[in-house]
Amino acid sequence: MKKVLIINSFLHEKNKQGLIKMLGHLQIEYKFGSVTDIPNYDIIYSPSQPLDASLYPTKKFIFGPHFSVFPNHQQLQTLHNDKYNNSIYIQPSEWAAQTWINMGVEHFIPLKRFPFPVNTDRFKPLAAKETEASTIEEKTNILIYYKHRIPSELNLLKEFIAQKNISNYKVFNYKQRYNEEDYLTYLKQCKYGIILDAHESQGFAIEEALSCDVPLLVWSAQTMNQELNSNYQAIPCTSIPYWNQQCGEYFHHHHELEKTFETFQTKLEAKEYSPREYILSNLSVEKCAERLMELINNL
Repeated sequence: MKKVLIINSFLHEKNKQGLIKMLGHLQIEYKFGSVTDIPNYDIIYSPSQPLDASLYPTKKFIFGPHFSVFPNHQQLQTLHNDKYNNSIYIQPSEWAAQTWINMGVEHFIPLKRFPFPVNTDRFKPLAAKETEASTIEEKTNILIYYKHRIPSELNLLKEFIAQKNISNYKVFNYKQRYNEEDYLTYLKQCKYGIILDAHESQGFAIEEALSCDVPLLVWSAQTMNQELNSNYQAIPCTSIPYWNQQCGEYFHHHHELEKTFETFQTKLEAKEYSPREYILSNLSVEKCAERLMELINNL
């Protein structure tokens, strides 16, 4: 079995924990280490530190997804993948990967789509014996998740739900660094959530809500310049890179809110959503580990 070295550079904590779970599930030997450890390992994963892959022609390298928001071609040249073609770069979702491809990344290195898993053991609904409010009809909490969008849009959402006589909601503001345990506790008693978010390459907080079986109504971004105080170009993006009809409803413009909300409420009452099922089928440790094994086998 191949051994994996994880270079001790920046790795998003959710990605890190997901990676550890995947490697454990696959029973792959791994170590967090440095460049000096490379000779003892078959596969080197460097999430944010460029390395010269040509110095190790018998090794296989996985880079990313933390080099930069947009590709730095000068940085990518330092990988020297063109000499032995022994490395790949990963992006967590289709739109993020396509953005990099459109900017010429594959001139330097092949790019693969690879999401990290959601912790479905931690983010799960309460069992019936743990709560009296075990069904969606009995739950009363409404989540508003707000991240990197202009405040006036949040005010529009609050005005809308006030018109619907909804008062039992709580805003989780990403910028204010809410406590994750509070988020999880609230999700377990949530009837549904409303998401106002900018671009997400993966979107763990949204996926964690879905994993708790909370259907979502999402005001999704369409371009990267919708982020608050953004200097980004109007590059196509989404707030929900992992999504289907099991998860809820989404819209892009304020004038679509009323109609989308009505559809959402009708389907909620009809119990047409199954968000946790979607997460288990697409972003569980087991499913992502399958992708990781395929990635490793094809290096």
